[in-house]
Amino acid sequence: MLFNYLTQGVLRKLLENGLLRRKGKCLGLGREDREITIFPLHSSDVNCLIEEATKMEKIKFQHIVSIYGVCEQPLGIVMEFMANGSLEKMLPTHSLCWQLKFRIIHETGLAMNFLHSINPPLLHLDLKPGNILLDSHVHVKVSDFGLSKWMEQSARMRYIKRSALQVTLSYIPPEMFLESNKGPGPKYDVYSFGIVIWEIFTQKKPYSDITVETDMLLSLLQSPVADPESEALARKVSCTACLRQPREVSEEISQELTDGADSGDYLKQVLPLSDSESLVLSDEQLRICESKVTALHFLVAQGHLEQVRLLLAQEVDVDCQTACGYTPLLVATQDQHPDLCALLLKHGADANLVDKDGWAPLHFAAQNGDDRTARLLLDRGARVDAQEHGGWTPLHLAVQNNFENVARLLVSRQADANLQEAEGKTPLHVAAFFGHVSLVKLLTGQGAKLDARQRNLRTALHLAVERGKVRAIQHLLKSGAAADALDQRGFSPLHIATARGKHLIGKMLLRYGASLELPTHQGWTPLHLAAYKGHLEIVHLLAESHADVGAPGGMNWTPLHLAARHGAEMVVATLLQCGADPNAPERSGWTPLPLAVQRGAFLSVINLLEHHADVHARNKVGWTPAHLAALRGNMAILRVLVKAGAQLDTQDGVGRTPLQLALWS
Repeated sequence: MLFNYLTQGVLRKLLENGLLRRKGKCLGLGREDREITIFPLHSSDVNCLIEEATKMEKIKFQHIVSIYGVCEQPLGIVMEFMANGSLEKMLPTHSLCWQLKFRIIHETGLAMNFLHSINPPLLHLDLKPGNILLDSHVHVKVSDFGLSKWMEQSARMRYIKRSALQVTLSYIPPEMFLESNKGPGPKYDVYSFGIVIWEIFTQKKPYSDITVETDMLLSLLQSPVADPESEALARKVSCTACLRQPREVSEEISQELTDGADSGDYLKQVLPLSDSESLVLSDEQLRICESKVTALHFLVAQGHLEQVRLLLAQEVDVDCQTACGYTPLLVATQDQHPDLCALLLKHGADANLVDKDGWAPLHFAAQNGDDRTARLLLDRGARVDAQEHGGWTPLHLAVQNNFENVARLLVSRQADANLQEAEGKTPLHVAAFFGHVSLVKLLTGQGAKLDARQRNLRTALHLAVERGKVRAIQHLLKSGAAADALDQRGFSPLHIATARGKHLIGKMLLRYGASLELPTHQGWTPLHLAAYKGHLEIVHLLAESHADVGAPGGMNWTPLHLAARHGAEMVVATLLQCGADPNAPERSGWTPLPLAVQRGAFLSVINLLEHHADVHARNKVGWTPAHLAALRGNMAILRVLVKAGAQLDTQDGVGRTPLQLALWS
């Protein structure tokens, strides 16, 4: 297949991959996010095709479908692959929720707004559900610019009338059928967009300011606050060595060794050795051979000290490893046989050989709390700071399992208390997470850095707060841990405490100087999070500590906005009693009152009105609280608003009154 007019970047990617596979009308590059689609055109006019491709190449926007090039055979445009096809095919076959409908309209509006904002504006002239494509996450990308035209001063009616024959008549403005020399403008596309919305919602014609209105609707439907991440620290545990042997084999080996028989010849029969003659092996022998398990492994696993001593006298390989990397010393350490460990080490066993996961014998001793074996290993040169493949040291494991005896031994042998595993956790992070307060004290006394950061920038204090480990928190704060350390999302320990509803911990953090006004990366203070979650006791605590009840957060939402839209009605009442402004507008012009109306929170509406909330307050498109109550059909709230002075004949930005909305709802 020949590709012409491809952009250099796309052509380079095609050549680098070298594997173009044909799937119907799709050309895949081996990865779903790199798939492309060829839309064949049944036209011999290559110039028109190139003209359309040129337009699309110039308009790069997240809600406009990307073009990769033009294909000669068959003639078509190569575009990015849209997994969910067109809106036209989805509407009759899927039941779309209201949130998704709003999002599709909003994203289509953003695309059209972008086209009309270009200088000169680009008119689509063929907007319809068939040209609104949806990706794998059902996000919109507008396509098919075959009829589109750059808006010019001169009239192009003859061209428009000719191209209109290729468009579904339902989407053409009535003015196009009148005798006129006036060329099309943005209103052409707006009319088509209105019909698209009609088709999605089956409602009345839309108003003119689409992007502002849909942005407002999304702000009401979506939660503005993201919860802090929950830390997941799984216990680090190694798999047990699989050394199952038939009972009779074990007994035979033991008996032969005890009786002083020629164990070398006998072992050639039971466990095939490298210098044995060619044998026909049994299934059991094959299994043993493939796993590289030796007689020494078996005897160590059985704990037969004397038989192991006799076998070692045969000058067998003391460091022989199974297929999984287990040495006899690893088996003895994991099974907590200190005497066997001492015997193996005496015969020269390497204390630092690791299994397939990077676990050394000292890791197993630390995990088991076996300080006797740990001391033997350290005396024989075991590396005190050995790190397995996940970066965990023996000290991490001892701390995780609350083995203070092993932890004290390790730090006395100069174990580094600040080594970090793969995610950046130090032993102090692990101790704080599990709330092992004695180990927190030990580590801080041995120079552990109180404010060491994980990859997500969390400190040990963050973890202890999230897990509610009060005694660990108290010791960390007394030792000087920073109460205002921020993680990668801008959450301080106080943010986490307030979001989780931990009143006692919040009080403790404030006593140690935690800031009330630090914003997260979304702009939320601790009071915002407490109001959003509806934690009344913490709202009282923060307000009594003189937190700013009117602090503007993300989208200029105050704590009262969040409480009115998401929180408990008692939180709304508390914030109002503490002096929160009931008439503060957020970014779209909403005050807390219409947010409470939208939620249907009757008591909050009453409270807000009693604190002089403006019943006539308008947002940017002219909606009042009465408009929202009428649209929701909430007659109880509408009556309260009317009693407070709301007018049912107040018009919004496009002339609609609450009464009209009530009749339509």
